[in-house]
Amino acid sequence: MEETMHTYYRYDGGAPAPGALIIKFYHSGDEIRGFIRKIAETSEDDAIFPGEEMEPEAAFRMAENKNRGPDKPPIFVELSEGVQWDPAWGRLM
Repeated sequence: MEETMHTYYRYDGGAPAPGALIIKFYHSGDEIRGFIRKIAETSEDDAIFPGEEMEPEAAFRMAENKNRGPDKPPIFVELSEGVQWDPAWGRLM
């Protein structure tokens, strides 16, 4: 069974539409960890989950699970300084 290559979009610091998800990856010691931020309506605070750092694969799985429904917005990825995109994670546009 062939696995589908997911496409993610580079977060450029703009203001994505409410409901969009941003996975932020950063260095924690010598490992790469991440968390997910869900963009809220202008009058509300963005949601951050989970409360602890995650490995990249877990962050992608959680984002895909939270991004279900008919109008799935794109999932954005923010790479902190020194973090390089791994093509095994999918395609980054």
